[in-house]
Amino acid sequence: MDTIRNPIEWGMDKLREAGTAMETAGGSIHGINSEAAVHPAVRRIGLADLRDALKKGADDFAAYRTDVIFLCIIYPVISAVLIQTVFHQGMLPLLFPLAAGFALVGPVAAIGLYEMSRRRERGLQANWVSAFAMIRAPSFGPILVLAVILVLLFLLWLAAAQVIYLATLGPALPTSLTAFVSDVLTTEAGWTMIILGMSVGGLFAAVVLTISVVSFPLLIDRPVGVAIAVGTSLRAVAANPGPMLVWGLIVAGGLLLGSIPAFLGLVIVLPVLGHATWHLYRKVVAD
Repeated sequence: MDTIRNPIEWGMDKLREAGTAMETAGGSIHGINSEAAVHPAVRRIGLADLRDALKKGADDFAAYRTDVIFLCIIYPVISAVLIQTVFHQGMLPLLFPLAAGFALVGPVAAIGLYEMSRRRERGLQANWVSAFAMIRAPSFGPILVLAVILVLLFLLWLAAAQVIYLATLGPALPTSLTAFVSDVLTTEAGWTMIILGMSVGGLFAAVVLTISVVSFPLLIDRPVGVAIAVGTSLRAVAANPGPMLVWGLIVAGGLLLGSIPAFLGLVIVLPVLGHATWHLYRKVVAD
């Protein structure tokens, strides 16, 4: 039978719950279990490895075409809603930053695709349902922590883009899309905004690529924490600066093409890049 507990008992229970939560958060950052939390070795790769990863990514997409299209159809829908909101809320200056910023959260959007490629590689059943299997996995906490970090970087990018607009074409909002495009392309302030925006956006993209290129696949594949996953990603980029730069350009170009028209191309581009990222991880991170 339930009873009314005294304040001291209730307070001790809450302290225990807080301690458990802090321990869980610490495990997410440092490692799920100390024995398995070793730093994986990284390999050097070349451009041929990038081509092979893309080929294997396309093969995975062909094998699970119906499942991944169903899984990824939500992204064009979300993008369309965001664009509609931008137009209706008078936030035209954020239209391009929103579209470009998709590359910053792309690794989060592809988590289910990594899991499908992992399962196919191991001969396990893989479909859109199994893509959510990591929710029950011990590594879900670290994955969630890293996902939150990328979302925060995305929001920080939007804030930076807003500051750049205010410092160049602002503070007045454009009266129409046509007027905004004209101001951007035919004025000195507009070109200054383009140059600053591309420079700052490129910096954000480089940071996200560096910390996440192999982090999410590693977290799905092995019982490590965020610190080890991000550290491994940093070492992978340091060991392969040229190929990783090319990979970043491939991802950025693919997402740009996938955004035309109306983000519908993401239904194909995102699965291929997501599956390919898993195979890139398998080439870079040693067993």
